[in-house]
Amino acid sequence: MVSPEPFPRSPGDEPAPSAPPVAPPPPAYGPPPTGTGYTPPPFTPPMGAAPGMPMNAVGQPGGLADRFVARFIDGLIVGVVVVILNFVLAAISNSWLLTGFISAVATAALYLGYFTYFESSRGQTIGKQVMKLKVLGPDHVSNPTLEQAARRNIFTAFGIAGVVPIIGSVLGGLAELAAVILIAVNINSDPQRQHWFDKFAGGTQVIKIG
Repeated sequence: MVSPEPFPRSPGDEPAPSAPPVAPPPPAYGPPPTGTGYTPPPFTPPMGAAPGMPMNAVGQPGGLADRFVARFIDGLIVGVVVVILNFVLAAISNSWLLTGFISAVATAALYLGYFTYFESSRGQTIGKQVMKLKVLGPDHVSNPTLEQAARRNIFTAFGIAGVVPIIGSVLGGLAELAAVILIAVNINSDPQRQHWFDKFAGGTQVIKIG
């Protein structure tokens, strides 16, 4: 018996090729379902972020330019007070030796006290607040303690050498200049932008918060 001839198909009646299976999109929250072939992209930290730092807890390390501007603003603020103080001392004192002694001690105390108080109580001086910077303690969460803030800013009091007439002011100025150069070099070379005085304070760090 001859099998019947299959019914001829007209052009355009051919079955459409089946589309390859498409993996479902990953859910909005939680890990992707297993067996879908989906591989999440690797996490890439922001440029300039310090390795090992929790990105959701702290920002990126503060750069040299922002920190320089912040120090410049703070220097102007304290400098105005120092100028007024020296003017008053010169007006009421008859001894230039006594004036120089009191001025050196008061100037060192003002600079060190300003940075120590604001960084330990608020984590920010006025200059750092303007530049969106914040100082964190060694735990990278809280403000530095009073001692830690004083240790990281101790170089601002090098002018105390001015209590020694004539040569003291020169030595104090050179010591401050050397400290500033050391800080700038450390900030540019250290991955976490910590300078020597940050490490002297136990590991304080300046971060960008805005």
